[in-house]
Amino acid sequence: MATGEEHQSKGKIEQAKGAVKEGFGALTGDRSTELEGKAERAKGNVREAYGKIKSDLENDNDLNNSPK
Repeated sequence: MATGEEHQSKGKIEQAKGAVKEGFGALTGDRSTELEGKAERAKGNVREAYGKIKSDLENDNDLNNSPK
């Protein structure tokens, strides 16, 4: 099971790949590729946000389960 940090990293990679694809599509006038890039960037944003939330929950669980 992936950790929150892994989801954040994968999200950032998806964002970067999407930005490259979007830029390439804009440069070549390929609207389809440009839109695919935008969608990939959006997917990366969502995955990164999910990872941040998951990390926060993991940290809260670690604090709650630590000896007092």
